[in-house]
Amino acid sequence: MNLAKKRVLITGATGGIGSHLAKQLASKGAVLALTGRNAAKLEKIQIDIMKAGSHAITIDADLNAEGVSEKIVHAVEEKLGGLDIVICNAGVLDFIALEDQSESRIAEVIQTNVTSLIKLSRAALKSFKQSKQGHYVFVGSIFGSLAFPHYATYCASKFAVHGFSQALRRELVDTNIGVTYVAPRAIKTPMNDDKSTAMLAKTGQAIDQPEKVAEIIVDALTQEKQEVFIGQPQSFFAWLNGVAPRLVNMGLKKQTALAKPFLK
Repeated sequence: MNLAKKRVLITGATGGIGSHLAKQLASKGAVLALTGRNAAKLEKIQIDIMKAGSHAITIDADLNAEGVSEKIVHAVEEKLGGLDIVICNAGVLDFIALEDQSESRIAEVIQTNVTSLIKLSRAALKSFKQSKQGHYVFVGSIFGSLAFPHYATYCASKFAVHGFSQALRRELVDTNIGVTYVAPRAIKTPMNDDKSTAMLAKTGQAIDQPEKVAEIIVDALTQEKQEVFIGQPQSFFAWLNGVAPRLVNMGLKKQTALAKPFLK
């Protein structure tokens, strides 16, 4: 896929991956619509992109608000003249024992990571079908295939996104609308606080730089890949978890023990 002049909506554009995605897509000639809840950060990214000679608009929006998905899509169509690609990148996570996670926080994680993504996808689908083309990119997680202790709700949300991406791809098989699912492993962004970063280091988990992950996502989009899993041995264990989960359970026992002290 040639990204020149493609109108791309990015959620979570102010996050660690989102800002890099925006700048890399802009460098390939894409026209961007950036969404997020921090207007000041959105404006800064927009200014950087405009200075580099590309074009971007910003949409200050809370994806969890009622009816916001249709409003976002309408704003993109109105300001950019249409919509070609949606990159669902917004997300939240907690490194926490399930018993310590509040009901309201559980609801927030599911709402942000799953429900709002599905609603935005549905809103964009109307636009894609009208133009008889389009492409989704869902930024999932290796934890959407390999469940890790103390990330129970986050894992549940990413398993849901992975399943949704597969179902939607199959639903749209007879159209010109594509679906790409990308599953990064741990990334050096503010989403991973000091506790989780220390835990990942102690358990030997690799942490990727956000700009590299963004580069892989853009490459997956340009090649219109269906699924991309980033990093080894995590990608191998994600596959193994699907065929021999008991073996993975045994392998995670030591990491579970090492992780527990970082919860306090």
